[in-house]
Amino acid sequence: MTLHKAETSRRSPAGSASTAATEPGRAAGRLPFAFARGQQVALEGARLILGPEATQLGLREAQRRLGAGAVPEVEMLDRIGFEAALARIYQQGGPAEAAAAEISFDLEEAAFARRQRDLLDEPGDAPVIQLVNQLLRRAVQSGASDLHVEPHEGGLRVRMRIDGMLQQMMDRPDVPVRRIVSRLKVMAGLDIAETRLPQDGRIALSLAGRQIDTRVSSLPGHHGERIVLRILDRSAGLMPLEALGLSAAQQAQLARLSALPNGIILATGPTGAGKTTTLYSLLQLANRAERNIVTVEDPVEYDLPGISQSQINASIGMSFAAGLRAALRQDPDVILVGEIRDGETASTAAQAALTGHLVFSTLHANSAAAAVVRLRDLGVEDYLIAATLRGVLAQRLLRRLCADCRSPRPAEPEEAALFARHGLAPPPQLFAAQGCAACGGSGHAGRFGIYEIAAIPAELRSAIAAGADEAQIADMALAPAERLAGQGLAAAAAGTVSLEEVLRVAGDAS
Repeated sequence: MTLHKAETSRRSPAGSASTAATEPGRAAGRLPFAFARGQQVALEGARLILGPEATQLGLREAQRRLGAGAVPEVEMLDRIGFEAALARIYQQGGPAEAAAAEISFDLEEAAFARRQRDLLDEPGDAPVIQLVNQLLRRAVQSGASDLHVEPHEGGLRVRMRIDGMLQQMMDRPDVPVRRIVSRLKVMAGLDIAETRLPQDGRIALSLAGRQIDTRVSSLPGHHGERIVLRILDRSAGLMPLEALGLSAAQQAQLARLSALPNGIILATGPTGAGKTTTLYSLLQLANRAERNIVTVEDPVEYDLPGISQSQINASIGMSFAAGLRAALRQDPDVILVGEIRDGETASTAAQAALTGHLVFSTLHANSAAAAVVRLRDLGVEDYLIAATLRGVLAQRLLRRLCADCRSPRPAEPEEAALFARHGLAPPPQLFAAQGCAACGGSGHAGRFGIYEIAAIPAELRSAIAAGADEAQIADMALAPAERLAGQGLAAAAAGTVSLEEVLRVAGDAS
């Protein structure tokens, strides 16, 4: 069939089709993303995908790329379907590092330092913008949680954190470091003239229809400002509890906690352990029509229908404590506080729980029992902790072994003793990471969570009020097999994770 459409063609920027055809790193036979989105025409191999407003310009360019005699399979989609198709096609782009290697810089760093105006606005700076966009694109497509831009004596190193581990993306001596850092600061709305103080900002991005939010932090260093970006894919959506790796018994326990009329429920763990994701999923259990739910967050990570969400802003006095006090005047039944990080917030949360509210929050602690010690450290009295704390969830994320290349090995005697110490039957074999093409040589594919959930019954509340220490609380709340190390060992026995990964993340505490 021939490609014709009786519609008024939409004009694009001059030379967009021809210019984009030379876009670095573009997959062969694929229209440039900006052109495909603007003209509502996309190519996926020999398939032609059209949106509701496909233009003649886009059709002609698609026909030119396919060849004059080509007869493609045509698929007409609505707006939402076309955006989903764009996301599917363009998230499978070519390697960004190869494209980055093609970018050259002809302006010296010293020359940039002598300029009095922002070179980012000059045509000669297109390679800087191009490189920054490609680094961001690769980080998002790779599922990275963080992107590190690190100037050093020999140039610039860029690393991304995937599945909790940093991987190097680029280390080049020829890039203009200050211009790249300035580009990121401009995108984040930071002051590029201020290089002596740390700054924080945010960049809202879109990649093939996916909404990406990044938190940007700059830190002055010896060789220039270091930039770290925390990447949040808003389009990923919330996960149900069963998808988080929780067992059926743990899901039932969390459902009971979320149905309580008052008290504090905490999620604990280190940065990047998935505490907020778990709390959001738990909040969905508490979201009923007869309940008024208010959140105070930094940042608002997901849009929750039917829930009032507020963003804190410490620069104008809108802290977690101030936001929590304001939320209490909104007649809430359930309050989510993004993080308890100081005594004022902890005390206000406890008072909210005493006055009949159910409070969800995160806390930096190493285990469920350690959360009580942390609250004491923040100045909350033992009797108040005992009266308000209803449950604590501690979690870690472990790298899952690649099913294609994991290799079995016999369990050593000391490893069998480790399982026995945690009340688990020693497995006849364990599995180790190898590395193959399917997992990119890492030996791992994705992550999953391990959890320990401690409800606070009457006898444990009495022990907390009497000043019980962390070890006593842990012994009363959880059996060894129910703790993080025990949960990780059970996953290792099942062949889901390596024993080395369990010891690296959860340790050997019994």
